[in-house]
Amino acid sequence: MDIAIKISDLDEGIFLQALYNNERWAQKLLYEEQYPMMMAIALRYSNNEEDALDILHESFIKIFTNIHKYQVNTSFLSWIRRVLVNTSIDYYWKEIRRKSEDIEQAYDLKSNAPDPISEISTEEILNSIQQLSPAYRTIFNMYVIEGYSHREMAKILSITESTCRSNLVKARANLRSILIAKGIEKES
Repeated sequence: MDIAIKISDLDEGIFLQALYNNERWAQKLLYEEQYPMMMAIALRYSNNEEDALDILHESFIKIFTNIHKYQVNTSFLSWIRRVLVNTSIDYYWKEIRRKSEDIEQAYDLKSNAPDPISEISTEEILNSIQQLSPAYRTIFNMYVIEGYSHREMAKILSITESTCRSNLVKARANLRSILIAKGIEKES
């Protein structure tokens, strides 16, 4: 007989202690409850679902092996999300080393067109974001979705703030081109 338990039904201290003790039931419960939210974030940072699963699973490994680094009385879900975003960035750096794309060149591209993203489905947005290069996709996600400042992104990614800004402009322009090619956005 299986009994369904939710994390919210448990005392946080008991649940965290179970995670500290590497109790499989607690790890399984955390995985099952947080999978949808974490997969959605991982998909935004990845090229495809397989890469997203790699990022997701690597994140859970880091969470389980570094649970002792979690500071009690802070948001546990925010800590999990931060681990996932940092794992996504690490994954990006591994990929960029493989492809060696020059992200230091900047082109001044601007668009005064209305935001096409507000008029399309979540699936179309995700598919379009996944078509961006890893450099542009990471900058776009960090700035637009996660809310990082250019200064924070520059520090995390070890690039200049101006590179962050130019890559964001190029990411938006490339995303617009992708949407135009799909017939979702009209050329202006």
